[in-house]
Amino acid sequence: MLRNPVRFNFVKNSNSLSAIPAKTAIGQPFIELTELESTNMYAMEQLQANMAGHGTAFFAHHQTAGKGQRGKTWVAEKDMHIALSVIADTSFLLVSEQFHLSVAVALAVYDFFSNYAGDETSIKWPNDLYWRDRKAGGILIENIVKGKKWEAAVIGIGININQPSFPAALKNPVSLKQITGKTFDPVVLAKELCTCLEKRYRELATHGFAKMLIRYNELLYKQGQKARLKKGSVVFNCVIERVTATGELQASGGMSFQFGEIEWL
Repeated sequence: MLRNPVRFNFVKNSNSLSAIPAKTAIGQPFIELTELESTNMYAMEQLQANMAGHGTAFFAHHQTAGKGQRGKTWVAEKDMHIALSVIADTSFLLVSEQFHLSVAVALAVYDFFSNYAGDETSIKWPNDLYWRDRKAGGILIENIVKGKKWEAAVIGIGININQPSFPAALKNPVSLKQITGKTFDPVVLAKELCTCLEKRYRELATHGFAKMLIRYNELLYKQGQKARLKKGSVVFNCVIERVTATGELQASGGMSFQFGEIEWL
């Protein structure tokens, strides 16, 4: 449940998403919330109630039940992280092109984070932000599809910013503070991230996916290197080669994997 919203400035829109001009920049409006369960859940509720549309960004100072991929949760301490969800009009894309948006978002997150953390930043297939061999953030995109039309997406992004240490039970997290030794304002950084998202969204909308996919593969975690993976009960080593335009991970030996098929070890 939402508790104690701050600087919350909605103007109810009685029209559909398509009535909201796509020229609205991502991050406009930018809405700060003190505490809620999940920014993605809240953004989706507002979108479906026609209370928000393309460009709207929701930032939570504290997220109590952040959503990750495949039912996982995103653990985040208050005012230590970016917990952000933005709404994007995807009506110009086909339902079969969902990975195109994923690439654009991953590149935007890389653009933002590498500006502070440097070129040891990478994109781990399919949805994680990495620095060296440690996880700095994650992406969760949820969609509204009606019939054959992909109407909108809620793009959820969580990034570790100021946390000085993490519970030992977490596998390999890292924060921007641990990397740089500096303390940041998560709200200011979240607005910078929105600017990066806007740039990559516009690039995607002007048919820039081919070049974006090339860049995505250049930044791919373990690209050209040996990785240890697990599929079902089988553990194996392979060399990561590339990700295809439809989102499959290709590896040495002619292997190809769909999202959810493998686990990184």
